Amino acid sequence: MKCHICGGKLKHTQTDLPFKRDEKSIVIFKDLPVFQCENCREYIIEDPVMEGVETVLAGVNPSAELEIVRYAA
Repeated sequence: MKCHICGGKLKHTQTDLPFKRDEKSIVIFKDLPVFQCENCREYIIEDPVMEGVETVLAGVNPSAELEIVRYAA
């Protein structure tokens, strides 16, 4: 698979990424599986992984300003 930004090679890896749930809440996912470009570091999240992220985001305590969760496939 090639990067849509620079044409570099995408490598399957795990990384930590923040997601903004709303104006005052951020959720950081640890060990999120992504395809990341070896050249420019752009990443792609596959649809099933993003569906899992959305499910977790929907269940986050709305009063929490910051939450850190380990992604479990």
